[in-house]
Amino acid sequence: MIDLDRVTKVFRPRRGEPVRALEDVTLSVKENEFVSLVGPSGCGKSTLLKLVAGLVPASSGTVRVRGQDVREPYPDAGFVFQSAVLLPWRTVLDNVLFSIEMLGLSARAHHDRALGLIDLAGLAGFEQKYPAELSGGMQQRVAICRALVHDPSLLLMDEPFGALDALTREEMSLELLRIWDERRKTILFVTHSIPEAILLADRVVVMTPRPGRLARVLDIELPRPRRVDMEFDDRFKKYSEEIRGLITARPPRAPR
Repeated sequence: MIDLDRVTKVFRPRRGEPVRALEDVTLSVKENEFVSLVGPSGCGKSTLLKLVAGLVPASSGTVRVRGQDVREPYPDAGFVFQSAVLLPWRTVLDNVLFSIEMLGLSARAHHDRALGLIDLAGLAGFEQKYPAELSGGMQQRVAICRALVHDPSLLLMDEPFGALDALTREEMSLELLRIWDERRKTILFVTHSIPEAILLADRVVVMTPRPGRLARVLDIELPRPRRVDMEFDDRFKKYSEEIRGLITARPPRAPR
């Protein structure tokens, strides 16, 4: 589904030194696979998502989705940001349909699908409510519905639950797993939470400090459906300790 081959990304500001965000990243993601990205702040996780989405170009290397080089944004991807970014003057239903309008598609033709997603996300009865009338977790559910309403095969999520409290975050993680099980997609999920990464993913990609490289890719061999109490499982603890060790390890010093 996704293939990154020796991808490097360097940002060149008008002033100051170039910023090397990613270096020599090679990664493949299978169709319908759930992959989490973790690593220290500033290691290029969000940049990697933007490369896959076609929002920024690679400086070198190739980014392909379904065998096609990614050179610009394309409709077969949904993007969910850390903030729900809902339009305050539009209802839940109209916010979900907003991406349909932006793609130049018929909102009427997608009306029933939008209602089905709203129901699937546990928001039935809130279709005509406005964002100010919703909790943070409910707003983020609307954002997920908006990303899925045009039925993309790829869902890119950039710390979508980072602004939520711990209990709501757990609830949203389980809700995402339920939706993914119902409407299976390929998901690339950025998070700073190691337990969240393990709970959700088939594989966890651990990245090094900037410039971001792949430190290790771990297969998460835990049964599905996943439950929050799996955090007490010895295997879960072992994954957590390994990932934490990789993130906190000091990079080797360059030779003098």
